[in-house]
Amino acid sequence: MRYDLTDLRLFVAVAAEGSITAGARRVHLSLPSASARVRALEDSAGVPLLERRRHGVRPTPAGTALARHARQVLGETARLDGAVASYARGAGVPLRLVAGTSPLYDLVPRALVSFLRARPGTDVEVAELPSSESVGRLAAGEADLGVVLADVARAGLPDPVRLADDPLVVIGAAGGVLVGRDALTWSDVVEHPMVGLRADAPLQEMIRGRIGPHAPVPRYRTRADGLGTVVALAAAGVGIAVVPRRAVPPGAALEVRALAEPWAVRELVLCRGAGPAPPGVAELAAHLHDAAAASVPAEG
Repeated sequence: MRYDLTDLRLFVAVAAEGSITAGARRVHLSLPSASARVRALEDSAGVPLLERRRHGVRPTPAGTALARHARQVLGETARLDGAVASYARGAGVPLRLVAGTSPLYDLVPRALVSFLRARPGTDVEVAELPSSESVGRLAAGEADLGVVLADVARAGLPDPVRLADDPLVVIGAAGGVLVGRDALTWSDVVEHPMVGLRADAPLQEMIRGRIGPHAPVPRYRTRADGLGTVVALAAAGVGIAVVPRRAVPPGAALEVRALAEPWAVRELVLCRGAGPAPPGVAELAAHLHDAAAASVPAEG
């Protein structure tokens, strides 16, 4: 058999998501193209690689073996790309850190303060990206470290290291519409006016991708550039909001409830970019671990 790297990335994503549709979305392919690629893989292999079920797919034993070896191949390919690309980086080039909306709210700033004070000769460039884009940059050697969602990282990168839990919660004004409610589903949430981040923020893109195209559409009264503003608007009674639990200040005058959706249970991991690590990466990673350990989110 001959294997195309795009096919391997797709199959790893499908196996992780349990859905061809979700796998296609993760690797930025259309559903017809992804379905055709999976069928071509199975035709080439001569055995079924996926078991089609009413609510998604799961790998057959042959598919499980393919996914396992595909992860190894993709990891080695990424390291090869990174090793070559690393020669283009000159001395004094800033470290490149990628992260999503939630870690950039408190975890990454905590780490940067301590790291930059400890290493005055080292600079750090930070980019806010969805986890899928962060993984792509890390795999291509275009970033040195990334703080990303665990389920996305494990489908595309080797050896992610756990940092912290990062669940999503529902918040609203103290004494407001959430009083007397326990956990809320997404359908419960969208019964109320909401406030949120701008539509292209990584957190909003993640929520939109997980709820799917047929989920109830929320009414956003306004959108903000930062989580702090979203929390303040929710506390003022403008609307309820779905935010990472770590964005809720301890002791805030807010009602905080669990979001009863599988995709609300999240974990952050730390991943290294492909290729040789430049000086300072290990120290920055250590500061990120320390910041994660010191960050105690408010209880929902």
